[in-house]
Amino acid sequence: MSPAITPREPFDWGRVVGVVWAICRRLLRLRLVWVLGAALILLYVVPASCSTYVPPNMTGVRQVYYGDSAGIRPELYGPGLHFIVAGTERLHLFPRDLQIINFSDSPIDVLRQYRLAPSIKIQTSDGYNVQLDVGVIYRLKDAYKVFLEAGPGRSFEDRLMIPRADRILRKTLGELNSEQFYQGPLRIQKARAAQDQLRAEVAPFGIEVEAVLVRTFIYDEKYQQLIEGRKIKDQTVFLRQAEAKAAVEQRKRDTIVAEGAAAVDTELKRGTSEVEKLRAQADLYERKKAAEGRLLVELADAKGTALENAALQGAGNENLVGLKMAEAMRGIRVIVLPSDGKDGTNPLDLGDLMRKFQVK
Repeated sequence: MSPAITPREPFDWGRVVGVVWAICRRLLRLRLVWVLGAALILLYVVPASCSTYVPPNMTGVRQVYYGDSAGIRPELYGPGLHFIVAGTERLHLFPRDLQIINFSDSPIDVLRQYRLAPSIKIQTSDGYNVQLDVGVIYRLKDAYKVFLEAGPGRSFEDRLMIPRADRILRKTLGELNSEQFYQGPLRIQKARAAQDQLRAEVAPFGIEVEAVLVRTFIYDEKYQQLIEGRKIKDQTVFLRQAEAKAAVEQRKRDTIVAEGAAAVDTELKRGTSEVEKLRAQADLYERKKAAEGRLLVELADAKGTALENAALQGAGNENLVGLKMAEAMRGIRVIVLPSDGKDGTNPLDLGDLMRKFQVK
């Protein structure tokens, strides 16, 4: 058999409340509980009503409502817990860190944690409207002077900073014409002049201006179209000037290249001429030396012939003639002939041989 399933009962909150209420009623009947409760309330309420806490990056200015010293006191209170008489004194808090007022209509800037103000509308010296997004960065150097001039809270933004910054920026940047807004150095120079004027104007009130930053400027639509068309024309003129300069430089380059090619051709021809000249000189030198060699050979041959003739004409010529005859008769069949007697033949006796052979 399967075990029986017992349903789970819901939790009874009413019973718990009843038990707690019964315990509280019993405790409230005790005098000790009332004494401890009253002491705790006094320990919390009395210090809270007689002291004020100044958080970091804040400064306190004390204001007295009654008595001989009634008014705003010049003493400044730094971060910490300070004793204040409840009902007769009050400590007003002012920021000590950098503060920013953002003059802008951009939806992106609206989301940031800065004090926002409408963008600054400026009319240029030539009559066109320009919308500026500007950031003013400052700090409160003397909260006492700020309180005296603007009052408590953040009223110094609406009474001191915003109207003065708007007026000074309109006046200073309004001295530029529409074209000069495109020129960064002039616009930056005027922004710095506006910063110096705003710093000098709010310094007596205990405020120190750190920077005035002109971030964005927007022209009205008609002038925007006009200036864009003018810039396009200017860019077209610059393009044509650049093209003309490029054409001049191209012609210069072509001239230099042609002159270089001509110089190279001239040098090549000169080199070829020098080579031909050297070849002609070498050929002349070769023929000259060959002629001198042939002359020496012929002179040697002539000298040898002369010496040979002289040898033939001198002593022993008969022997030489005989040797020549022997050379001439080389290969001839040898016949032995008698050399004495009547019919004897002496081969060395040329006269006898010439008579016998009837050589005249």
